[in-house]
Amino acid sequence: MRLSHAAGKTHVVFDDERLISCAGLVPVMRLAERCGLPDLVSEHVRVADRCGANAAAKVSSIVAGMAAGADSIDDLDVLRHGGMTKVFDQIRAPSTLGSFLRCLRWGNVRQLEKAGRELLNGLAAHTPLLPGAGALAFLDVDSMQRRVYSARKQGAGFGHTKIQGKSVLIRGLNTLAATLCTPLAAPVITATRLRGGTASSARGADALVAEAIGTSRRCGATGLLVMRGDSAFYSAKVIAACRRNGARFSVTAKMDPKIKTAIAAIPADAWTAIRYPNAIFDEESGQWISDAEVAETTYTAFASKKTPVTARLIVRRVRRLNPTAPTGQDELFKVWRYHAVFTDSPFEMLQAETQHRDHTGAIEQTFADLTDGPLAHLPSGDFAANAARLTCAAITHNLLRAADCLASALHAKARGATLRRHLIDLPARLARHGRGHLTLHLPEHWPWAPAWRAVFDTVHPPPTAAA
Repeated sequence: MRLSHAAGKTHVVFDDERLISCAGLVPVMRLAERCGLPDLVSEHVRVADRCGANAAAKVSSIVAGMAAGADSIDDLDVLRHGGMTKVFDQIRAPSTLGSFLRCLRWGNVRQLEKAGRELLNGLAAHTPLLPGAGALAFLDVDSMQRRVYSARKQGAGFGHTKIQGKSVLIRGLNTLAATLCTPLAAPVITATRLRGGTASSARGADALVAEAIGTSRRCGATGLLVMRGDSAFYSAKVIAACRRNGARFSVTAKMDPKIKTAIAAIPADAWTAIRYPNAIFDEESGQWISDAEVAETTYTAFASKKTPVTARLIVRRVRRLNPTAPTGQDELFKVWRYHAVFTDSPFEMLQAETQHRDHTGAIEQTFADLTDGPLAHLPSGDFAANAARLTCAAITHNLLRAADCLASALHAKARGATLRRHLIDLPARLARHGRGHLTLHLPEHWPWAPAWRAVFDTVHPPPTAAA
């Protein structure tokens, strides 16, 4: 591809008051209004400070800006260009939105979280957001350390995170989140909590799990619900929260001496080879020849506590070469790396183990979308402001997921950056005609026009004859 005009004959001017750069916000914010976002914020969020006036318009502006790709307070100015004021009312300046976030207290953040949960219920009712949730759904819980660069930020502290597979300490704030997905649906965020940077992953996890289970049930996950988590959530409190609220659990077990003893007691003939990377299928035996095997046993966890739990211990072992073996004789000295899952899943062993391994892909992709979008920064020095920003990021994530479920099967599971590129950041020229009618002229031959039109037509009923 080459440019069609010489550099000296190419000119630019920013003077078109009828052009907007993110026409995808029109159907997306229409969906938010139909599912009650402004009304829910007005109902639940009560801010005493004068900067908290008209919270509904300000939260909607923040969500719209995040949907358009704004990853900082200043970037929210993306809403004020061209003909945006002809399409949207009550757009707020970034300085006003920053002041609003900073005036919130922790109680206001919890109120905003409630509005976000109620919005998720509305989105699930109005869109095919969670197909199959009535039969089987997975609730994934994990934490993420978000880096900040100033020790003066409230709550900033050093916590562990993984970079290129290695655990390192970074200064930041800790985000705890729960996501809900089904075998047919991409994850949506059911609960978030911002903690200080030194917080352990499991701090407050039992309360968040209980809250997320309630939200999941109201969103239509009325069937089998399995909570999945890594070893940080292998605790009596988290598992008790699952059982109290009618959910199953599947948690990576910590490799303590008791777990190691239980694994050592598994008979040698109980291990089953599984299809794993580089596995070879032997047609004569009808089995996979693999360096990964799975077995299970019954195990009682937390025996020293008042509420011991007896469930299945599913163990996957992966073969590795023995680094202490003599050169050339590694095959004679097998060494296994064990991964144990403590679960009360009703599925058969191999299926339950595979489902647990899917946990990482589900919630890590959600974290990746957040950090590649609205949660790229935690810009405020005020802890409550950053917590409110996290909640708005979760609301934006769920809103985009609901809109994209209306677009196409491809977009229903696409990454956040892909969704913004295909459906949100779409230029349009505005034209008024008739009595208050507005037409958006979009680019001809836009590759994803059918998907965009599907979202628009769903949230914009056809005009009546009287109109």
